[in-house]
Amino acid sequence: MASMAAVAKNRLLNEYKALDKEKWVNVELRNDGLFVWDVGLIVINPDSVFNGAYLKCEMSFTDNYPMSPPTFKFCRPIFHPNIYPDGKVCISILHAPGEDEQSGEMASERWSSVQSVETVLRSILLLLDDPEISSPANVDAGVTYRDAREVYDAKAKDTVKASLKDIPDGFVMPTTLQEAPPAKIQDDDDFWVEEGDEDDFGASDSSGDELDMDEDEEEEDAEDEEQDEEMEETEDEK
Repeated sequence: MASMAAVAKNRLLNEYKALDKEKWVNVELRNDGLFVWDVGLIVINPDSVFNGAYLKCEMSFTDNYPMSPPTFKFCRPIFHPNIYPDGKVCISILHAPGEDEQSGEMASERWSSVQSVETVLRSILLLLDDPEISSPANVDAGVTYRDAREVYDAKAKDTVKASLKDIPDGFVMPTTLQEAPPAKIQDDDDFWVEEGDEDDFGASDSSGDELDMDEDEEEEDAEDEEQDEEMEETEDEK
């Protein structure tokens, strides 16, 4: 039977390979291991106040993953109602499995083994633009978001600008999640010119000449038959 560490490594390796194909996240394995990830969470959403940001963060895992949730924190301070000053995020999906009567969180809102790194990162992206301000981790940010949205948005823009310093050398920031369409194949003009000379039935000019020749031969055969009939009538009269 595989050990818990082996199960965790296999699961994390598969998740890493899947995320490596995504444009909205950049993952680097620290020291080529699987239990600490340096993550660049990229905001590609024109409607977001954090649009264009490269939010550097850290995720760590235990041998008990995926039975236990990962830990997550932003490496730079972000002025946000649900982000603590140390960069940790207050979000249900990172809380241990099971219901919590004190907070009122249901088990379906919290971590479970069916969750993944991707679901955590997507949930955090959604939280960035839709904060929970009823019980904020950063009270000042919660009040500013509620009462002075312009000030809050300006601080978000400052976060975006500062985050660009964390883009790794050689990394190209995506500007869209859509892949570019394949290049259009150019038509061969000479081919279409030649084909354009043919009629609707695919017959060429030479085939038309052949039809004319057949008609002329039929007319000559008819004239010969008429001459033969006249000669027979003349012989009968004699």
